[in-house]
Amino acid sequence: MTLASVVYVFQNAHAAVPGNASEATQVSWDAPHNPNPFIPGYYADASVLQTAKETFVYATEDPWGGRTLGCWRSTDLEHWRWCSLNWPTKEAATSPTSGDSMIWAPSVIAKNGRYYMYVSVGSEVWVGIADWPTGPWKNALGSKPLIPGNYRPGYHMIDAEVFLDTDGQAYLYWGSGLHWVNGHCFVVKLKPDMVTFDGEPRDVTPGHYFEAPFMYKHGGRYFLMYSEGKTTDSTYNVRYAVGSSPLGPFREGVNSPLLVSDPANSILGPGHHAIFARGGKSYIVYHRHSLPFDSSSVRRQLCMDELKFGPDGEPQKIVPTHLGPALLRQTPRDAGALPVTATASSSLDAVHDAKRVTDDNYATRWIPAAAEKEAWLQLDLHRVMQPSRTEIRFEYAWKPYRFKLLASLDGRRWTSVEDHNSTGEVGSPVTITGLPRARYLRLVFPAAETPVSIFEWNAY
Repeated sequence: MTLASVVYVFQNAHAAVPGNASEATQVSWDAPHNPNPFIPGYYADASVLQTAKETFVYATEDPWGGRTLGCWRSTDLEHWRWCSLNWPTKEAATSPTSGDSMIWAPSVIAKNGRYYMYVSVGSEVWVGIADWPTGPWKNALGSKPLIPGNYRPGYHMIDAEVFLDTDGQAYLYWGSGLHWVNGHCFVVKLKPDMVTFDGEPRDVTPGHYFEAPFMYKHGGRYFLMYSEGKTTDSTYNVRYAVGSSPLGPFREGVNSPLLVSDPANSILGPGHHAIFARGGKSYIVYHRHSLPFDSSSVRRQLCMDELKFGPDGEPQKIVPTHLGPALLRQTPRDAGALPVTATASSSLDAVHDAKRVTDDNYATRWIPAAAEKEAWLQLDLHRVMQPSRTEIRFEYAWKPYRFKLLASLDGRRWTSVEDHNSTGEVGSPVTITGLPRARYLRLVFPAAETPVSIFEWNAY
């Protein structure tokens, strides 16, 4: 299938194709209440860290990385709140071999009562250390990277992934190809300080390896998982190899590739994943392309599905879904939200109309018409009341958005509730309390605030 064909299918197939293996579990990508993507916005290369009370997801900001990382936290895996990190930044983690590339592909782990983050800055790997998952973080090695960009000429020194074995020994995996040509995977033991190599790195490259190594131990065996193909199109996928030691050797698994595109169900380019265990089950977090698919931009979103193991002990093929695993569907994300009707000054098209902000689906969003000068978005509460709060999930959590929030009893006379036109607001959700009695709430954006787009807007 050509890329143009994939785009067509993505934009026109809104139901499962008869006979497709995933037919029984699939719904339209833009159906209300779809749990996948499970985080609003564009992120890739996720790392999952669990503490006793919270789960944290660290990820690359799309497109192609930012000057820092995305970070989200949740107590239930359904409701996520964006948090700002002080490190890594392009300014704090840079060297003569960094180039102008941005920050990519974090891997975060807890050990020795502290937290360690391994992250790519261009084609090199830096290490950060903190006493808490949200920091403050700092360079663990001062002003130098753990792995410089010229460590293995001819290969990308990126996508470092740390693995902590059940005996407490830590290992670091990394490596990628260049120019979409398959690369090499390296591994090394780490000393207890987590920043010193214990011996020389080994080349443990399995078959069909391009990038994004991830080690997962199950049933006493070691599964080296990784991605192959181009993350920009439908060829990207997740594969795995099996070994009896974290240092290999590895043979490619009988069910590899594990996770591939499903264009008929609007799922394109799944890959660069992480796995975590919860409640006796395993789950895979991976990125795939936002919808409708746009071949001119790389904007990926984070999704989650269950990873199962067969009687032979090997992982089974994964059916990527819009519904996600059961743990994402325990309660609707917008539970408790008031029933409202959303309207707008304009909409870009039917796929991006105002009703998308109330559909509890992070794959959809409202965008005003391109020629709109002072766009507004409005919620009708259907009766006069005093909401306790309102929550807005803008397209980019880290970008400051300028707007005014207005309220009205009758839709004709408006009063200002909050004015953020001067400096803008960042975060997700942006939460506003202290609301007056009203039937209508309206967000008004200044003429210079373009483009603006919103995933969800709820009142409670």
